[in-house]
Amino acid sequence: MTTDHLSPVWSHLTTANVVRGEGVHLYEADGTRWTDFTSGIGVVNTGHAHPHVVAAIRDQAERLLFAQMNVVLPPLTASLAERLAGVTPDGIDSFFFTNSGSEATEAAVKLARHATGRRYVVVFHGSFHGRSHLTMAMTTSKTIYRRGYAELAGGIVDTPFPYAYRYGWDEETAVAFALRELDTLFKGQCAPDETAAIVIEPVLGEGGYVPAPRAFLEGLRERADRYGIMLVIDEVQTGFGRTGTFWNVDRSGVRPDMLIMAKGLGSGLPIAAIGASLETMSRWQPGTHGGTYAGGSLVSIAAAHATLDVMIDERLPEAAEVRGEGLRAGLRDLQRRFAVIGDVRGPGLMVGVEFTAPDGTPDAATAKGVQRACLEERLLLLTCGTFENVIRWIPPLVVSEEEIDDALAVFGAALDRSASLERVQA
Repeated sequence: MTTDHLSPVWSHLTTANVVRGEGVHLYEADGTRWTDFTSGIGVVNTGHAHPHVVAAIRDQAERLLFAQMNVVLPPLTASLAERLAGVTPDGIDSFFFTNSGSEATEAAVKLARHATGRRYVVVFHGSFHGRSHLTMAMTTSKTIYRRGYAELAGGIVDTPFPYAYRYGWDEETAVAFALRELDTLFKGQCAPDETAAIVIEPVLGEGGYVPAPRAFLEGLRERADRYGIMLVIDEVQTGFGRTGTFWNVDRSGVRPDMLIMAKGLGSGLPIAAIGASLETMSRWQPGTHGGTYAGGSLVSIAAAHATLDVMIDERLPEAAEVRGEGLRAGLRDLQRRFAVIGDVRGPGLMVGVEFTAPDGTPDAATAKGVQRACLEERLLLLTCGTFENVIRWIPPLVVSEEEIDDALAVFGAALDRSASLERVQA
């Protein structure tokens, strides 16, 4: 197979020519099997080619592929909004559908600005909200996502995230610092009465799989209420059971004004959404936002319906919580053996392993070396973090205990290889 006609802007973890998937596995034409602990970057929470999702896609494809929302009103789309209202936090009961996380984030910012009549949007260090022109300005996890594209969209300001491990502090100190810096931001850069939204990932994604402590989210909620700012929770990667509850904010009980969702919603088909109260949505002037494909692909809508079925019927959020406990326990056993593992963190099946050198600096070289050794055993793992020194574990939520144990064995062997190589080089 030639890739000569594919844009080189895509990076590639492997050159595996996969043609089929099932559960946590991907297969090449010759039968070579890969274990996918990336879930397509957090997309296939229900596993590759879940039979119920496939059947729903097949059935819908035979009926109607596309219905443009500005022209007709497909019942399947309306019923998906109704179902989402039943599983989202209280107060989230009106939905706008689109195609990707970046598009949904842009929509959320546009809605917040219309609803409040304000301009500024607050984001956090280490954030990833997309790679479109506006969302690049909201993304601070790596310079590569912005390289060569300045000037970026205006009205975006950023402030520290309570990344306790990076600062070398306890959680309480990190939260107090981050909230204090946010208060300083309101005094020095964007007045609260000019601030439309605070947008946060409840677990940093590309920024290193760092959970936001409950006290921090509570502090954001208090300030949002005090100043009339919208608290927008970006659950593009954390949603649909990934962190052990349907939404990550379910763990904290913090009420969002708006919820951004994508990735796990379609089990591999492109669909995203924002949810807010009907009162908030009613402030969005008709015609000021939309798109030809926004909510129009009924195949994606059908896949989302089937995804909800599987999430609920197979209790996948609960499964993620149980499997995540086993995964973290296994990783912490390895942490006790290998000093290069500085931190193991993250809820459910969104787990980060941070590699740290003896002098306390980020150790990207070891993280990449361990990742490569795992790839040699056909275990797919991704790195993340501003310094590329975190390996992230995001298997499909249908993963079994045995499959996690097998992956941990491969990971442990890769760590052994890395340690042995270091001893030889020394």
